[in-house]
Amino acid sequence: MCRSIVILRGEEPATDDEVRAAALQFIRKISGQRAPSRSNQEVFDRAVTEVADASRRLLDELVFPPGARPPAMAPSRIVAREKALARTSSGASGAAAAGAGAAARTEHRAST
Repeated sequence: MCRSIVILRGEEPATDDEVRAAALQFIRKISGQRAPSRSNQEVFDRAVTEVADASRRLLDELVFPPGARPPAMAPSRIVAREKALARTSSGASGAAAAGAGAAARTEHRAST
């Protein structure tokens, strides 16, 4: 499996951005192209959208036995969320987000 694709099922639901990023990595891997040519852009984008849609349906419809724990959030998902938060916030709110991310990492390590 491509190491860039992470487990999206976990304690917190995957965001649409996370699902789309995983779909993009999957399509890049199976097509052997990091960036398609202009003549292939439309079919490449359509494949990413279809894989993302199928992945979202899968994640939304999975059913687990009562009491089953979802897997812990992958550390790479935690880091990616922190980076996205840092990009969207600035100044003091960015520092608060970074502190929250550090707490989430500590919590994740404690649960494993």
